[in-house]
Amino acid sequence: MPSGKIMKALSGFYYVESAQGTIACRARGKFRRDGVCPMVGDEVNYEPAGKDQGYILDILPRKNYFIRPMVANVDYLVILTANVNPVTEPFLADRVAVIAEHMHCGVIICINKCDLDRGDALYAAFSRETGYPVLRTSAVTGEGIAELVSLIRGKTVAFTGNSGVGKSSLLNAIRPELGLAVGEVSERLGRGRHTTRHIELFDIGGTLIADTPGFSSFDLTQMQPIKKEELQHDFPEFRPYIGRCRFDDCTHQKEPGCAVTQALGEGRIAPTRYESYKKLFEISAQYKQWEHKDTEW
Repeated sequence: MPSGKIMKALSGFYYVESAQGTIACRARGKFRRDGVCPMVGDEVNYEPAGKDQGYILDILPRKNYFIRPMVANVDYLVILTANVNPVTEPFLADRVAVIAEHMHCGVIICINKCDLDRGDALYAAFSRETGYPVLRTSAVTGEGIAELVSLIRGKTVAFTGNSGVGKSSLLNAIRPELGLAVGEVSERLGRGRHTTRHIELFDIGGTLIADTPGFSSFDLTQMQPIKKEELQHDFPEFRPYIGRCRFDDCTHQKEPGCAVTQALGEGRIAPTRYESYKKLFEISAQYKQWEHKDTEW
């Protein structure tokens, strides 16, 4: 049975790169019945059906997957932020980083458009005890691009971030021949237009890079939920203090003797990251049926 990797999903077709070339595949109906959707990055078995066409039969086991962006088997999420129009809300970036942690995926933070604004506050928040590589990048000056390329070499990565933050521009700077469409940013609304309409993996010298549609704060409900009890483990800077609180079931909010809030007060946890934790904890507490299988369609 032939197999390959889904490199692009567009208009109901999944383009599978295989030893037989690029095969445009449809998904069998069983996937929809089972609430499972093939994703870009999936390794699949397929059945040929005519010249360069086929049907996906099986999705091989995934190392991870994401609902937003809809991509699977990722080594790193490269989260682009910026402190210039459109300014990234720290909570948006934290939400994506937490989901990456939960899905056992590496995180790289880029403070993009640094030729316009260095993004010092964003840089400080993410570089304080998270362990994440934090880069300042610019498609205009080239700053940070060589370091980013070195970090992702030979990996499968997805570039993600709020609309207009410069994902496609940065990818064009990494590999100009990609020629990805670049949109304007609305000065009035302070947000970008969606120039990336679908997800596609580009093979750049053995590194697989996915450009993904941008998101906004309204898209957060489409992302994977996390149990409130598990959320603390998805903040790397919390981990040295977990289990050191006075109460075993400490939620790291108002309880006395909390090692996390003590570390916050001593400057070892960034206030913006802690505020994101509290918001996410509140969101997590609202879910009634965590055991319910998330649909991927």
